[in-house]
Amino acid sequence: MLKIRLFCANGMSTSLLVKKMEEAAKEKGKEVDIKAYPILDMERLIGEADVALLGPQVGYQLSKAKEICGQQGVPVDVIPMADYGMCNGMNVLKFAFQLSQGK
Repeated sequence: MLKIRLFCANGMSTSLLVKKMEEAAKEKGKEVDIKAYPILDMERLIGEADVALLGPQVGYQLSKAKEICGQQGVPVDVIPMADYGMCNGMNVLKFAFQLSQGK
């Protein structure tokens, strides 16, 4: 099971995207555990993740996120704006799996 953690400004704006990603995973028969949190909680929660995704609104914090995630060996990147804006759960799920493969 892939544990995907999404981090955004306050953990609320990604809730719809989490739901869409879970639907996409079910459709593809993939076992996932997806949760969204405020970026301020990243340092405390990253140990439970296999891959971390940042919402575009906090993308400017990618270098700090890479430091935090790197210490735990967790790949991290910013969700593409178009996929985030359109709540394209399938594309974001694929993005997360690709990141985890590069681990």
